[in-house]
Amino acid sequence: MCGLLAGTAQAPVARAVATTSSQDLAPTERHRRVSKLVSNVIERSHYRQSPINDPVSSLVLDRFLEQLDASRSYFLASDIAEFERFRYQLDDAVISGQLEPVFAIFNRFQQRNRERIAYALQLLDTEPDFTVDEYFEFDRQKAPWPKSEAELNELWRKRVKNDAVSLMLTEKTWPETREILEKRYQRVQKRNEQVTSDDIFEVFMNSFAHVFDPHSSYFSPRNSEEYKIQMSLSYEGIGASLQLIDDYVTVLNVLPGGPAAVSGALNANDRIIAVGEGKKGKMVDVVGWRLDDVVQIIRGKVGTTVRLQILPAGAAPGSPEKTLELVRNKVTLEAQAAQKEVRKLKRNDREVAVGIINVPSFYQDFEAKSAGAKDYRSTTRDVRRLIDELKAEGVEALIVDLRGNGGGHLTEATALSGLFIPQGPIVQLRETGGRVEVLDDPEPSVAWDGPLVVLVDRFSASASEIFAAAIQDYGRGIVVGQQTFGKGSVQNLYPLDRYALGTDPGFGQLTVTIGKYYRVTGESTQHRGVQPDIAMPTAISTEEVGESTRESALPWDRIRPVDFGKEAALTQAVAALTQAHEERIATDPDFRLLLADLESYEKVRTQKKLSLNLEKRIAERERLEKERLDRENQRRAARGQPPIEKLADLGDADPPDPVLKETTEIAADLSRMQGLYLSRVKAEAGGAAEKAL
Repeated sequence: MCGLLAGTAQAPVARAVATTSSQDLAPTERHRRVSKLVSNVIERSHYRQSPINDPVSSLVLDRFLEQLDASRSYFLASDIAEFERFRYQLDDAVISGQLEPVFAIFNRFQQRNRERIAYALQLLDTEPDFTVDEYFEFDRQKAPWPKSEAELNELWRKRVKNDAVSLMLTEKTWPETREILEKRYQRVQKRNEQVTSDDIFEVFMNSFAHVFDPHSSYFSPRNSEEYKIQMSLSYEGIGASLQLIDDYVTVLNVLPGGPAAVSGALNANDRIIAVGEGKKGKMVDVVGWRLDDVVQIIRGKVGTTVRLQILPAGAAPGSPEKTLELVRNKVTLEAQAAQKEVRKLKRNDREVAVGIINVPSFYQDFEAKSAGAKDYRSTTRDVRRLIDELKAEGVEALIVDLRGNGGGHLTEATALSGLFIPQGPIVQLRETGGRVEVLDDPEPSVAWDGPLVVLVDRFSASASEIFAAAIQDYGRGIVVGQQTFGKGSVQNLYPLDRYALGTDPGFGQLTVTIGKYYRVTGESTQHRGVQPDIAMPTAISTEEVGESTRESALPWDRIRPVDFGKEAALTQAVAALTQAHEERIATDPDFRLLLADLESYEKVRTQKKLSLNLEKRIAERERLEKERLDRENQRRAARGQPPIEKLADLGDADPPDPVLKETTEIAADLSRMQGLYLSRVKAEAGGAAEKAL
């Protein structure tokens, strides 16, 4: 059906799937109004300028089913066949607000959910045989839908058995395991029954919005408030964004400057499986809980302690768990400000000081700036101050560390670039409709004209990519690390509450992608990101993280370049720096052990199934722990430290950062090379002057 604006005549929407119950959810009149608004705004304003039609409807259905049952462990193939009647009807449903098919699909999912939990609880009546050699396939995203209830039961028998094995690996008895799992499944059942029509509406509207691109999103009234809290950077907690994946509350990202980031122990994609209040409070199993309920017990008053039991990122269920103790604090803009450090290295019998500025985000106290405050905080202002301090400390080279920096204010990206570039364009912005705007360096003076290295990783995104690309394009410095995220799009925020009636609880808000960023060379950072001049190994998989992993990501393209004053090419310098880098890491014990860690992690990451034989799982766990302990003791021996007997003896020690260590070596090499170049230029200039005399 062709996409028409809300309020016009629509083709009839197909009848909903039969099967209802007293517990079935239904759309409200508010949902109908918001659906019309969202479809209207996206069709008019989205960068793609795509109509809402049958192809969109087909994609929305697939995405909605994936959101509900990504592991293909609830729906039957017959359910999916029945939903086919809606494949080309959901475009009309969104435009007209007739959302009955959406809720019919969800209500069927709830029915299957109840059946599965009831079966899981039934399985706990009998202790499984943990000596049988069989496997649990936990990666089922591309598996066929189960054809029968018997096939579904077999999947769940292995799933429940794996849950039991995972608990028994922690030296729990079967009665203890059964009790924990019984409570867990009952809690899952309880939380499923607490799902509201607002929850379903939000999931569906995001399934719709994400068909256009991954960054166009709808926020319900409740989540709009959460969004505002995160954007204001002012709430009391641990400083981490969380999301629910299957039954696990999973870390989306760790906010720089918060307790979690300061500890260095919590990472993106870690799964929280239990929470304890205070230093001695009972650990409460939270697998299967609602996300907002878990957030509620993790947050608390400043200065209080919360303990988290986590399953590390990439680890299969049943892998060793970690327990973290964090002191809650107020996550503020101040806590996320840029920080500096100085490292000194030996070069040709002399000491070279390298300055490092860590920029966790591109922040700006917009409220203070708008109020006319002269001392408002911003990334650019803080970095300029830190550069002045580093100059006073005699640094000869500078590293700007953007690892984990997901972006922020566009104006800060252009202004920060201006601290290192004399003048000229920084980035181009093409908006919906094709108009191109060139954003120039707003800074009147250069703060640092010496050797410069920009350190990035796969989580460096958006504004970080604008800065790194400008430094690279101008030949102003070397980019080191990993291919960046590839988010080269810009979003606009649409508050929908302005359309709500006085008695409505609110309509929420919508972010819509309205443009793309382009480098001064005309190339987009979208999808491809920024390629480093010198690549570093990392545990972050480009197959799992980044814009290129998103099905609906906007494509890479290019527009006309703009004129800019490129400095001397660094091609020869990069070749020499790369050779020295490769020679160095070949003998660096920290780097060799990093590569061993990454090799071990890759084996775990690519694992698709787990043994359900308890003895084999125990042996595998002990093997992995021994390998990790051996690597840690090799690392300690290389540093002249005594060995440890178990991994728990590490305590809260900061993990080594061989990538930053090697980047300081590269910066020192660059300083020496540019120093030799300047000396040669001065000598040649002096000789020419003598001849002239």
